[in-house]
Amino acid sequence: MVRDFSWGRLWSGRSGDGGPKGVVRRLHPLDWLAGGLLALGLLAVVTGLLPTGPAEDQLRRVGPLVVFLGTVIVMAELTGRAQVFDVVASWVARTGRGRYALLFGLCVLFASLTTITLNLDTTAVLLTPVMLAMATRVGIAAVPLAMTTVWLANTASLLLPVSNLTNLLAADRVALSPSGLAAVMWLPQLAAIGVTAACLWAFYWRRGRRGQDRYTPPAPPVAEDPVLLRICAVACAGFLLAILVADVPLWSASLTAMLVVVVAFAVRRRAELSLSLVPWRLLVLVPGMFLVVETVNAHGLHELLEWVLGTDNGFLGMLRSAAVGAGMSNVLNNLPAYVAGEAVVPAGNHEQLLALLIGVNVGPVITPWASLATLLWFERCRFHGTRIDMGRFLWTGLVLSVTGTSAAVCALALVS
Repeated sequence: MVRDFSWGRLWSGRSGDGGPKGVVRRLHPLDWLAGGLLALGLLAVVTGLLPTGPAEDQLRRVGPLVVFLGTVIVMAELTGRAQVFDVVASWVARTGRGRYALLFGLCVLFASLTTITLNLDTTAVLLTPVMLAMATRVGIAAVPLAMTTVWLANTASLLLPVSNLTNLLAADRVALSPSGLAAVMWLPQLAAIGVTAACLWAFYWRRGRRGQDRYTPPAPPVAEDPVLLRICAVACAGFLLAILVADVPLWSASLTAMLVVVVAFAVRRRAELSLSLVPWRLLVLVPGMFLVVETVNAHGLHELLEWVLGTDNGFLGMLRSAAVGAGMSNVLNNLPAYVAGEAVVPAGNHEQLLALLIGVNVGPVITPWASLATLLWFERCRFHGTRIDMGRFLWTGLVLSVTGTSAAVCALALVS
């Protein structure tokens, strides 16, 4: 067997078919990045570059986030294997009835709901191959579906704490529950999705881009295990109800839902369970990134960002903060951009902080490394054989980043 630790996937290689014998471990460049960041963070603590007090504060803050990330991704991965996403994607294609405009609206809705309710990395990891497979099955162009997935994985991640790790941090900072964050961000989220849909149609979905007028809807899917599919679907629904209605802590809700799904697989398809389901890369990357950013903050970045972001909590200050967040995300990555920016925003400037959140969520659609979700999406596209034109990806992403971020900030100003 060959184990690719980029997401812990397993492929079996059989003797005589050209596959390798034994176990070969190959670390993906992102795994090296995650391990390197954690090593640098720990080295900073050991050498005194980062005092133990701030380091402990960061690790204490990141603990529940790591639990949430680990459990929600395991739940989502198993839910995908139970064909929940395949069934929904097939339903979307059949509901479109061969009409591209209707299919477009349904795909936007599907990708948005997946990102909002399960998080952007789940959309990148699980929805991308489902959408690309749907393109193959019904004989339509793959790039419009692929771009719908990656753009909405980022721009549709504003509404709930579960949607994006940055939201978890922001909700903690401004003391907002999941329903409280949704009450503030619903209009910015609608604005961001609306602008994204407009850009998707103009750049990728209109008649001149897709090359066809109609498509042939696929046949209804046949579930391999209907009982398992229903259990996983109910677990996902219960998870959403727990965080939206009962305001259960995210880590607790995701842990409970994951345990339900894992038990169901243990009873019905035990062979599917393995440690490779655990997103080790994220569990290493997140604490390492927090420690490194805190170290850099302590040695000059904090002062620079104080000057760049300013302290204006009004509309112009919100636009400025969102622009800085979007710019830093595309140069570095959205997670360290938010962590560094949050540290310099005054405690009472909630609107400025939420504008920064918009910048690091909606803005990172220009460069391939702007968010982890985009990096994961590129991996899935390469695996599927879908070619992404980098020039077009960059300039269309720039248009979306500027217009989507601006629209969302204006919407935030209206509800603040």
